[in-house]
Amino acid sequence: MDLPPRLAKRLSSARTWIALGVLAPLGMLVVSGLMLLDLRRDAWVQAEQTSKNLLQVIERDIARNVEIFDLSLQGVQENLRASELDAVSPAMRQLVLFDRSATARDMGVMLVIDERGDIAVDAGALPPRKGNYADRDYFRVHAERGDLGLHIGRPLVSRLTGERMLPFSRRISKPDGSFGGVVLGTLKLAYFSRLFDQLGLGREGAINLYLRDGTRIMRQPYEEADIGVNIAGAPTFRRFVSASSGSFVGTSVRDGVERHYAFTQIGDLPLVLNVALATDDIEAGWRAKAAVIGAIVLVLCGLTATLSLSFGRELSRRDAMQAELATLSRTDSLTGLANRRRFDEVFETAWASARRTGKPLSLLIVDADHFKRFNDRYGHAVGDAVLKGLARCLSASVHRPDDLVARVGGEEFAILLPDTDVEGAERVAGKVHAMVGTLVVASAAIGAGSVTVSVGLAGGVGGAGVEAETVYRAADAALYAAKKGGRNQTRSATAAGQGAERPASLRLVQA
Repeated sequence: MDLPPRLAKRLSSARTWIALGVLAPLGMLVVSGLMLLDLRRDAWVQAEQTSKNLLQVIERDIARNVEIFDLSLQGVQENLRASELDAVSPAMRQLVLFDRSATARDMGVMLVIDERGDIAVDAGALPPRKGNYADRDYFRVHAERGDLGLHIGRPLVSRLTGERMLPFSRRISKPDGSFGGVVLGTLKLAYFSRLFDQLGLGREGAINLYLRDGTRIMRQPYEEADIGVNIAGAPTFRRFVSASSGSFVGTSVRDGVERHYAFTQIGDLPLVLNVALATDDIEAGWRAKAAVIGAIVLVLCGLTATLSLSFGRELSRRDAMQAELATLSRTDSLTGLANRRRFDEVFETAWASARRTGKPLSLLIVDADHFKRFNDRYGHAVGDAVLKGLARCLSASVHRPDDLVARVGGEEFAILLPDTDVEGAERVAGKVHAMVGTLVVASAAIGAGSVTVSVGLAGGVGGAGVEAETVYRAADAALYAAKKGGRNQTRSATAAGQGAERPASLRLVQA
């Protein structure tokens, strides 16, 4: 037996709100989950940006100091070639060869070592300290090769000061090109330690500086046993030297901690720098927020379910009102322009006014050229960005309060120009082309001039028998002519009333 309509309606409403009492909390859980994922993504984006910024700061500092250091070594090289140098006193010779950089805070020693490996000139002592360095790697490398340039050696302990140093050296060649010794300068590893100590990277974060052969120069947090260790065979290091810069998530061979690594080569030097943030540290803040948000959402879900079941009738009326408001909306949600419904209403009113007053009215139909290519190549998100940009350009092309810009189709727009003759409308069309010519979509590297439009123009004075639809069809036909004629142009079709029994005349000319 059929239920009475009123009772059936109540039962239907009850079933609806029982369903909503279940679905609404589920929806809240889904939305909350998406929000938490977005927060997690933000945490990773922030970590990525932080790592890049730190790399840039540290890389510039190291590169600048090494460059200054190398210039001092080159100065010693050049000054040693001066024949007059042998005639001056040892003190003057020391003064000529070494500039004030030899006394910098983090400078270790700066020496001129002869071809036998003995100290010939010492920037830090007069007479020079005693020592032979023929067994050092940097000495043997320069003795074997004459084209090496600046050589950065493995970390070592200075025989003169007992401190950890990083050696920088250049070959001294005799006039005949044979090996004449080495200019040596050392940089204290304390410089790198102090530089890295200034940066907070979390409980498990680390900063590492390597030679390209895999030798670790410095690590922060500092441990003596880490210095000089070679990790050339580690998967992480192979990725460090596979590109000039980049980032990835990997597991450390040193302690097994999973980290996000951002790395870069330091200029043209054989140095590799990386900033490593532990993934647990990156997500620690997010996990705390997720726990709080999750608890709140569970409570809200329970309340929502209760309220949905209790106040279904009231919520139903609110939903009906919202649906009605959405139905009555006159705005295009993507571009913010008037939509087709609003355009049709204003167009009919404006055309009726033009027929009544005898004032001219013009219509521009604007269509994006090759719009499908943007969607196919860059995706719909970029296509939407292009449409929004076109909306801004068209809106900027008109200024009078009664002018209307509307989106009437996918990539089709309309500009309604009351009290405007054909010549005035053609000027507006020209401005449209100019404004569109400046459109840039930075996210897809779409530059100015890449987006163009075709414009169909119809205008005239309303007369008996000429309907608004006739003007629209005339503008649409002109648009088709502009497309067929090569696009990125305006074609004009003038529509004038000629009596109820005769259609509007069309005059197609290139604008």
